[in-house]
Amino acid sequence: MTTELLPSGTARIDHMEMRGITKRFPGVLASNHVDFDVLSGEVHALLGENGAGKSTLMKILYGLYQPDEGEIRLNGEKVIIQSPADAIHLGIGMIHQHFMLVPTLTVTENVALGLKSSRGVRTDLEKVAARINELASLYGLKVDPDALVWQLSVGQQQRVEILKALYRGAALLILDEPTAVLTPQEVDEFFVTLEQMKKDGHALIFISHKLHEVLQLCNRVTVLRDGQAIGTKTTTGVTKQQLAEMMVGRPVGMQPHKAATEVGEVRLSLRDVQAQSDRNHAALRGVSFDLRGGEIVGLAGVSGNGQRELAEVVAGLRPVSGGGIDLVGRPIQGKSPRAVMEMGLSYIPEERMRDGVIKDFTVSENLILREFDLRPFARNGFLDRGAIQHNATDLVKDFSVKTPSLETPVKNLSGGNIQKLVLARELSRKPQVIVAAQPTRGLDIGATEYVHARLLEQRELGTATLLISEDLDEILALSDRILVIFQGKIMGDVPRAEATPEKLGLMMAGEKQADVATTS
Repeated sequence: MTTELLPSGTARIDHMEMRGITKRFPGVLASNHVDFDVLSGEVHALLGENGAGKSTLMKILYGLYQPDEGEIRLNGEKVIIQSPADAIHLGIGMIHQHFMLVPTLTVTENVALGLKSSRGVRTDLEKVAARINELASLYGLKVDPDALVWQLSVGQQQRVEILKALYRGAALLILDEPTAVLTPQEVDEFFVTLEQMKKDGHALIFISHKLHEVLQLCNRVTVLRDGQAIGTKTTTGVTKQQLAEMMVGRPVGMQPHKAATEVGEVRLSLRDVQAQSDRNHAALRGVSFDLRGGEIVGLAGVSGNGQRELAEVVAGLRPVSGGGIDLVGRPIQGKSPRAVMEMGLSYIPEERMRDGVIKDFTVSENLILREFDLRPFARNGFLDRGAIQHNATDLVKDFSVKTPSLETPVKNLSGGNIQKLVLARELSRKPQVIVAAQPTRGLDIGATEYVHARLLEQRELGTATLLISEDLDEILALSDRILVIFQGKIMGDVPRAEATPEKLGLMMAGEKQADVATTS
């Protein structure tokens, strides 16, 4: 293996090759003789729908899975990677979408965690902090080594994860959806760091659903579908449309069609709403806005700024500590979720597996969770199985839910089909107002296209929709107006025609709308 070093002092990986990688699980061929490689000084994107085999392939490279067939070569030499410890020893690091940090420890303590100290049983935190500052200066990863992780922004926490990998000698980095929780400004800063790492000879594997980021950052892209490598292309000259069609195997509408609609009466009104978080901190601090029939209002913000609490107070799942909420002209604070539903609200929750379905219940049972005790699904206290089956048959067909049978436990469905099932249940009730919280999180491009079409269909029917999303592209594509939330306060209310990623990004970082208008 070459002994050439990167500027950070790490042994260089000139070429990583995965050849004929095959991995079988019971009933599933997750990787089918896949070839994939990455060179030093390049970013190679890995694209594919959910279930295409991306995670399986990367877990094999990082030592979390063992391949049934195939081999991995580093700089031409075959290697066996039986654990993440083996991967790290070989210079392979992985930045997970959900950070692996201990919030109550400092940056330095997180980086040092699990490593041997030069001082025996005592930690050598001064030495670790000095090395962190060296790496931070080299790659533009500004962070205070003494700061507690819970005090850092999401973007700063991601820098800590990268520093942690670099400290351990990562010459090859696997980046799993690294921009999913960043503001546009943080994405720009992050890309500057990656460009510097690329110049210094690191090999980078970039997993993302955001095709414009892939085309902006990456040198090559490999598309997986159904466990097979469909093809590898250089990003010069390829379009988002071509990549999307390679991923799903059919033409894809990249931009949802928004028909002109008449905006109607106010359906949802919040006035100075205040609410506490689960830790009894102020999560909503005087939120006020109106939502009208026939419009989609997007709520943009970095994760953890009150979006979840806002969705839950509107759905009746979290008490309001101040202010008032009216649904179709009637107050709902203090009412049960069932009562709020009966007044005309449908709720698509952020955590579909926790709050949207009961995973051990069947498809047909999950489709009546809200009305299981009402006619026609119940008579004289007993479930009417015929009516339940008839309802499920219609909804599964109407919403294109792919399931082996109506009696299949929901936990056996893909994420996209579970979300379609939640949509089927909530939209079939003909709601006055929809609260859609992160409706496409974790979904592939085909399922996302479907969810968007259904929400726009509701808009044309005159439904009022509050779209809560951390995906700025989604907010911009679907919304008529955009609210921005920061630390529980609304920073601005921007018409879609006036919204830009830069303007919204400033507000997502805490700038008021008036200040943004002054500086732009």
